[in-house]
Amino acid sequence: MTEPRHRRVAAHLSRGAWAALGIVFVALGFLGALLPLVPTTIFLILAAGCFARSSPRLEAWLLDHPKFGPTLRAWREDGAIGPRAKMMACSGMTLGYALFWWSARPTLLLELTVGLMMAGCAAFILSRPAPRSQKGQ
Repeated sequence: MTEPRHRRVAAHLSRGAWAALGIVFVALGFLGALLPLVPTTIFLILAAGCFARSSPRLEAWLLDHPKFGPTLRAWREDGAIGPRAKMMACSGMTLGYALFWWSARPTLLLELTVGLMMAGCAAFILSRPAPRSQKGQ
């Protein structure tokens, strides 16, 4: 039994939307590779997820990328983050919080809320295992 035409059209449009969103995330990720304080890896992880739902070819291109591919594969396979990436992420959050505190002069409640949220993100990042290729080094 074949699928109704409206479901095939919806699936096709959905794949197109996932692919377009993936391309936006790749652009943001590459922008982050060039600009300080703009994250790179999270956008590329999101792009890989979008491409997994839309385009195996684009997903393979991203996972096989010489610079970003190993990091993305380590995340996908083990939820792993390398030590340098952990240090960069936590340093970026620390600098971002300092700039927020210095420029916005937040109220105590906002200062604590943002600080606790960033500390929670840092704790998550630091709790991730190292990639298999870096274990034992």
